[in-house]
Amino acid sequence: MAAIRLLVLVLVLVLVLVLVLLISPAAGPIAAEPVAAGSARPAVLLTIEGPIGPATVGYVRQGLAAAAGRRAEVVILRLDTPGGLMTSLHEIVRDILASPIPVAGFVAPGGARAASAGTFILYACHVAAMAPATNLGAATPVALGPQPDGGGTGPAAPDDRPDGGGGNGGGALAHKAVNDAAASIRGLADLRGRNAGWAEQAVRNAASLSADEALAQHVIDLMATDTGDLLARLDGRTVTVDGVQRPLHTAGIAVETLSPDWRTQALSVLSDPNLAFILMLLGIYGLIFELANPGLVVPGVVGAISLVFGLYALSVLPVNYAGLGLVLLGIAFMVGEAFMPTFGILGVGGVTAFVVGATMLFDTSGGGLGLSWVVILGATIATAAVLALSLWLGVRAHRRPVVTGAEGLIGAAATVIAWSDRNGQVFVMGELWRAQGPPGLVPLQAVRVTAVRGLTITVVPDPAVPESRLPEQRTLP
Repeated sequence: MAAIRLLVLVLVLVLVLVLVLLISPAAGPIAAEPVAAGSARPAVLLTIEGPIGPATVGYVRQGLAAAAGRRAEVVILRLDTPGGLMTSLHEIVRDILASPIPVAGFVAPGGARAASAGTFILYACHVAAMAPATNLGAATPVALGPQPDGGGTGPAAPDDRPDGGGGNGGGALAHKAVNDAAASIRGLADLRGRNAGWAEQAVRNAASLSADEALAQHVIDLMATDTGDLLARLDGRTVTVDGVQRPLHTAGIAVETLSPDWRTQALSVLSDPNLAFILMLLGIYGLIFELANPGLVVPGVVGAISLVFGLYALSVLPVNYAGLGLVLLGIAFMVGEAFMPTFGILGVGGVTAFVVGATMLFDTSGGGLGLSWVVILGATIATAAVLALSLWLGVRAHRRPVVTGAEGLIGAAATVIAWSDRNGQVFVMGELWRAQGPPGLVPLQAVRVTAVRGLTITVVPDPAVPESRLPEQRTLP
């Protein structure tokens, strides 16, 4: 037990240390000291790969601050993303618009894309560039709920009626989201002097363009093959930063890469809705198992750690609390089914609430981040399997013959100790009992118990049970 307690203490201390490091601000790998007078200003390279979430916000914000402290000439924001959360997107756009250093959005390398939220970010940058064989667009806001392929959520198409009315329910909400996103990207296009009409089509009709088409339609400012080519093409270009015209001098300058630190990478992993959901379930089930079996320790420790990490992930994700409530209610119903004779009513209701709550758990109003149907169905099947196993074990235990108490005596073999007429004493299961039965029974005769009434049992002769002797150490009364 001492070793187990020490292990638990170590795990708790590690958990506290990790949480402190995750919550505390981390320093970036680029030094924040200003550049000496007369030295060339560097270019700072930031890379956004994969879905855009809370971890991406921290990484971009940290990189822009480091570039400002380094007095960089330009920040190159290299993009390859399917989209992400609208809340995270708006924070990144605000940081780019407030940056004192020009930001050049660059969709690269070949095969990369700036879809959905990536299109908004590219429009917000002071300069928009793309590499050959890349694409952008498909910026329509999406509705709540995962797709069967687990790749995020489905598009919330605007209402097709001429008056633009969305009606009630989901149509109205989708129409409002589309109008808001269209106004936002049109404002960015007007600010940067780019094609506002196509930007609105990317939102309303999920339009997409290749790099060549984007350049021809003035959606982007230039094309470049790589970072060096981009810097060569940026040299001499004038951009507007805080209302001031500023020429860029980027020919031959050094490029300093700011990679995500371990804290950002850890937060990126934890902020995956699928992992957050699994951690939360592990935490809940671990604590339930520990409470049902006190003293096992391991389920409680693993459950507590998983639950804390899961709740931390939920704190940085846009959670729909109605969905979270349904998930918890479904778990409570399914656990209750194992202890209450409701003939499956609580179990079916719990599974239904669990699935519905899981589908609406995260407010994923952006592409690339969402709860996968594979995870939802897997968790539901696993939970239902545990519930079914519990019910089966309970039914099997209920059908087993009773082996303790008065009921456990019925059918037990006994030995007559003393007998007179229809009453006497018998030795059964290591105890002396008053007994009644047919006349003619003799000491040491094998009998079998047929009934128990209070402190008296009823016996009958049982020739199949061989005679036995009492233990020598027992003294008969």
